[in-house]
Amino acid sequence: MTHNGYAVLDFETTGLSPSHHHRVIEIGIVHVSPSGELGREYQTVLNPGRDLGPTRIHGIVGADVRDAPTFSAIAAKLVELLAGRVVVTHNTQFDIPFLNAELERAGFSSPLDPQSTLCTMKLASTFLPGSGRKLADCCAAYDIELTDAHEALADARATAQLLAAYLDAGSDTPEWWEKWGDFANRLPWPTTAGRQRATWYPRPRRAEVSSVPAGFLEALTDRLPPLGASAEDDSYAAMLDRALSDGFLSLEEADDLHQLAKSLGLDERQRRILHDQYFDALVEAAWSDGILTPSEASQIGAVAKILNIEQDRAARALEAPSVPTAQATHASQAVQRDSRPMALSTADVVVITGELWAPRDEIASRLLAGGVTVAPAVTKKTTLLVAADPDSLSGKARKARHYGIPVMSGEELRRLL
Repeated sequence: MTHNGYAVLDFETTGLSPSHHHRVIEIGIVHVSPSGELGREYQTVLNPGRDLGPTRIHGIVGADVRDAPTFSAIAAKLVELLAGRVVVTHNTQFDIPFLNAELERAGFSSPLDPQSTLCTMKLASTFLPGSGRKLADCCAAYDIELTDAHEALADARATAQLLAAYLDAGSDTPEWWEKWGDFANRLPWPTTAGRQRATWYPRPRRAEVSSVPAGFLEALTDRLPPLGASAEDDSYAAMLDRALSDGFLSLEEADDLHQLAKSLGLDERQRRILHDQYFDALVEAAWSDGILTPSEASQIGAVAKILNIEQDRAARALEAPSVPTAQATHASQAVQRDSRPMALSTADVVVITGELWAPRDEIASRLLAGGVTVAPAVTKKTTLLVAADPDSLSGKARKARHYGIPVMSGEELRRLL
C-alpha cells in the first residue's frame, strides 16, 4: 500500500479529561510526508459553549472564540485531514480521548485509540534515552525551536519536527514505519459527504498572548527525567504535569488522575509510589544547581500537599542533599573532563551544533572516519558537544550542560582533528 504520510495533531482544551465535559478549544495539524518533510498546516480555535478553563496557560480568552466555529462544524474537515494518514501526537493518552469524545459528540465514529496512534513522547525512550517526557525537553535535544508553547499549531509544528528527526534517526528500519502507513490505510474512517463545513478560524494574534506566563511548575517539570519503568508510568506523570501546572489540584482533576490510573492498570499502591517518585524527581531538579530558591521551595511545598507526601519526606526536600544530585555529579565530572587534554576515542558519541569552520557533514565524515559515533541529538549517551560558541544558549547546549556533558568549540575540535 501507499504510505500517505503523517498527520501531527495537537489540542488545547478546557481541562484534563472529556469525562468531565471538558472540551477542545484549539486544533493544530501539520502534515508530514513519509520521509519527514513538513507539509501543509491547519489551525482553528473553537467555541466550546462553556468557560475556557486555564486561560493563563493556553492564552485563549472569550473574545478569541466568540466568532469561532464549533467542533461539530469543522469535524468533517478534520476527519478528512486525518484519514489515511498515521496520526501522531506527543501524548496519545491525552489527545486521543479528546478527539474521540468530540467526534462522537459530532456524530462521527473514530477508529483511533492511544495504541493505534504514534506517540512521540513514547518514542523518546527509543530515540532520546534519558530525555524528559515533555515536548520542550525532547525538542531541546535536537535544537528544535518551540515558540508559543501551549498554542496548538506551535506545539503540532514542533512535534512534527521531532517526528522528522525520529524518522531520520530510524531510517535503518524503514519497514517499521511502512507498517504504520499500511495500518493507517486500513482504518475505517467515517464518510463525510453532506456534512457541515465551516471555515477554520485561526487564533487571533494579540500582543499579550505571547507573554502568557509559564505554568506554576513549568520550569521545574521541563527538567524531569522519565518516571518509573513503563510507558504507563510516563503517561500518568505527563497528566500530573498538566494537572499541577497551576499549582492547584481540583477535585475534578484528582478524579481524572484516578480514572487515568485505573485505565492504565495502576492500583493505589502503584500510584503512591509514582507520586513519591514524581516528588523526588521534582526535588532533584530544584536542587540540581545546588541552590533552592524561595520560589522553588514554595512550589515543592505546594506539590507535597497536593500529592499527600509524607511530612518527613517533604521536610527533607527543603534540606540540602547530603550527596550531590545526579546533575551536580555530572557537572563535577564535566569540569574534571574539561580540565584534562581532550582526546577522542571510538567509545565517544559526539553531537554537533551551530555553524562551524566547515560544513557539518564534512566534520561528521572526518569523525566517522576515525571511528567516533556522530549523533543528531543530545542524550545521556552523548560524551561531547561541539558548538560554534561553547557558551551557546541553544537547546542542545542547555541539555549538554544539564547532563554534565563537556562542550567544545569548533576551533578546539579542528585543532584536535
